[in-house]
Amino acid sequence: MRVYVPLTLSGLAEAHKTGELGPGPLTAYAVTPALREWYVSDDIEELEYAALSRAAQASLRLLAVDPQVPRRRVVVALDVPDGQAVADPDRGLDQSALGEVRIAAAVRLTEAAAVHLDAGDAERDVAAAADALGAADLGDDDAQFTVDGAEDHELMWYATQEIPNLIE
Repeated sequence: MRVYVPLTLSGLAEAHKTGELGPGPLTAYAVTPALREWYVSDDIEELEYAALSRAAQASLRLLAVDPQVPRRRVVVALDVPDGQAVADPDRGLDQSALGEVRIAAAVRLTEAAAVHLDAGDAERDVAAAADALGAADLGDDDAQFTVDGAEDHELMWYATQEIPNLIE
């Protein structure tokens, strides 16, 4: 099963240093039955993109609580055995938890398939989105517009061998 783990650049640097994403439990995003129902598609590429987008939103939340980290969303794509990533059935249709899964234990970084990361030109919009996230959660339409602006930036794809260059 392909899962998407939201991180920050500092979190990616730590994973590179220790050789693992963890400790568990890890929150990740995947193509779950609830995400399939919400997205209304059978196209696996579209569904995986939706799961990646959910992880990017979760990465933005990590940035919002840590103003010291670089303002770039980071998502690590992993392939884990079926059953290792489990969706909470009680939160299945909760809009904020669509696609959310838990991985009980740390995962070796060697299991990563790719890293998705904002390009440098996204930093200003991502920083503004992280700053506006709290107000957007409270229903401020202008703040939500700012948060949505970060989503206008596509995450770039990087091979795992490029991680050392990404965290410098």
